[in-house]
Amino acid sequence: MSDNAIKIFTGNSHPELAKLVAKRIGIDLAKAVVMKYSNQETSVTVGESVRDEDVFIIQSGCGEINDNLMELLILINACKTASARRITAVIPCFPYARQDKKDKSRAPITAKLTANMLTVAGANHVITMDLHASQIQGFFNIPVDNLYCEPSMIKYIRTKIPDWKNAIIVSPDAGGAKRATSIADRLELDFALIHKERKRANEVSRMVLVGDVKGKIAILVDDMADTCGTLGLAAKTLMENGAVKVYAIVAHGILSGKAIKVINESVIEKLVVTNTIPHQDKMDICPKLDVIDISPTLAEAIRRTHNGESVSYLFSHAPE
Repeated sequence: MSDNAIKIFTGNSHPELAKLVAKRIGIDLAKAVVMKYSNQETSVTVGESVRDEDVFIIQSGCGEINDNLMELLILINACKTASARRITAVIPCFPYARQDKKDKSRAPITAKLTANMLTVAGANHVITMDLHASQIQGFFNIPVDNLYCEPSMIKYIRTKIPDWKNAIIVSPDAGGAKRATSIADRLELDFALIHKERKRANEVSRMVLVGDVKGKIAILVDDMADTCGTLGLAAKTLMENGAVKVYAIVAHGILSGKAIKVINESVIEKLVVTNTIPHQDKMDICPKLDVIDISPTLAEAIRRTHNGESVSYLFSHAPE
């Protein structure tokens, strides 16, 4: 007879994170084979019984995003048809999160489509981290826990940045002002903002700093770093305005295209990212890259969800 145990599955997007989460909870990853046929179809074989069990599937939106999303949908559906009691999709970096609104005519709202697919596949609950836009939670008709990297970022600043009390928190754009002010308030530090002026789309003509960074350590805070063009230009602007050093801390380090080259050539002292996305290969070629492990937060969210406890504690505290 089932004791409604936790079963953690993973696809191929970020197995290292899934292993860290399982180890933290004190269990082994459940057996599943996720592969591709020669015609590129995704094949999933669940290798153990999930009947009446509490299933958590960890799969991040990174790398081959479409393949990884398909793996997640098929894993969810396989567990649903195998009579799992509850299926929670743990998606550290939510795919298509930037396509969350109709910002021009005939633009698709792909984040809503992704939410629909997860629900139709059979997910009963979603756990994710630092959604690009928190209204994405409203695209679902099932519970969504949007956890924050903020407590882990604050812990990193306090323990790893020398002389952090002489720092100023900077948002590289107006959109991230709320996140940056929240961190600045909790650390009792000042806050500055960079305003981007664009000549045309995707091309920043100049940046205007609002605030005084002279003689201070500037800490840029953002939710994601993709090509890192904005971060590189923001760091240059801060140094030109008298900052002593520039650090950048972001929740999701996508680091695509020329990102590593931009960071290596920039004045940024360290780019700090979380492991919602795997970075081992990039760390080998970018000495400025540092990674915060968020597996304790995910593991604690899974444990609390399984035991029917509140996860609100995790919004303000990083598990030890």
